[in-house]
Amino acid sequence: MLDLDFTHEQDMLRDMVRGLCAELSPLERVRELEDDPDGIARDLWQQFGRLGLGGLMVPDRAGGSDMSLIDGVVLYEELGRSLAPLPHFVSCVLAAGAIVEAGTFAQQEALLRGIASGDTIATVGWLEPGGGYKPRGVQLAARAAGDGFVLDGAKAHVQFAAAADLLIVLARTGDGDTDIDLFAVPPDAEGLRIEQRMSISSDTQYQVTFDCVSVPGDARLGGPDSPAGTGWTAWDSVMHAGAILAAAQAVGGATYALDITVDYAKTRRQFGKALAEFQAISHYLADARTALDGARLLVCEAAWAHSTGRPADRLAPMAKLFACRTYRDITAMSQQVFGGIGFTLEYDIQLYFRRAKQLQLSWWDTAACEDRIADAVLGAV
Repeated sequence: MLDLDFTHEQDMLRDMVRGLCAELSPLERVRELEDDPDGIARDLWQQFGRLGLGGLMVPDRAGGSDMSLIDGVVLYEELGRSLAPLPHFVSCVLAAGAIVEAGTFAQQEALLRGIASGDTIATVGWLEPGGGYKPRGVQLAARAAGDGFVLDGAKAHVQFAAAADLLIVLARTGDGDTDIDLFAVPPDAEGLRIEQRMSISSDTQYQVTFDCVSVPGDARLGGPDSPAGTGWTAWDSVMHAGAILAAAQAVGGATYALDITVDYAKTRRQFGKALAEFQAISHYLADARTALDGARLLVCEAAWAHSTGRPADRLAPMAKLFACRTYRDITAMSQQVFGGIGFTLEYDIQLYFRRAKQLQLSWWDTAACEDRIADAVLGAV
């Protein structure tokens, strides 16, 4: 029997996270932290640590909270709804997931507890200036040097780098397409330089440059004795979970954007009646709700498949593609309903409009999702 209801515990999780975000990171706080070099709502981040919300991808034995990806969807819908400025995605999902997938038992024990508690903020260096989402986009070189490695190159779009205690970096260790490994690098390593970059969403992004940065052999996830070039497979696995949660974040943002647009259309009067009474606008809102419900179902299906061990190689990029497109379309339509005032900083809709596009471009953009879906649909051609 098909059951589309969340459990009582998941409803409680939703209420708790919504309440925390409303209290500790209202949209006024979001505005204050735009383009901030740190960019983190610290009070909210500390509460997340106390409540175990950082342990989403972390095993019980390493301080994790034993949450499923379906629980993660509930959490990320609320993070998308509130636009909470937190490093949860890069630290507790991507970095923690990479350590779980590729790290030795000793590396997991050493690194994951701090991430799960929120005491350690980790971020990831994946994309590079001029590079893409496929393996060949990773050109930062990791050259063997004695018992360790030397890293040379640059990473772009590294979120919360100035606040991070740890960087998980994808680096090329060979000439093959997927000869890539993952390295745990301290942000204060000699030769490492960070420079803040401004984005359309005014979030906290950095370019990180590695100029002959030396790291020991055990900085490579898997340890110095593991087979080289296994990092891409681990990263790709982590990104499937990440794409699903990014899609859930898009659903949450789109839901709030549509809610405030519906409220505005009901109360704003023009030519003697509410905007919602004009058929064209009411149909825009109806189409948006239909697309949003479809996006939420697709995200939940992808999370269910991932949580039950079923293949998500098609569903994860489908969820990311459709949910982010829906978020972008809904916020663009909402700007039209609000009219010119929707672009002014005093109105909340512009916050969601800008972040919708940023999320669509990040962590598998539209073309990357379409390539993956096509590969799953077409197979070998």
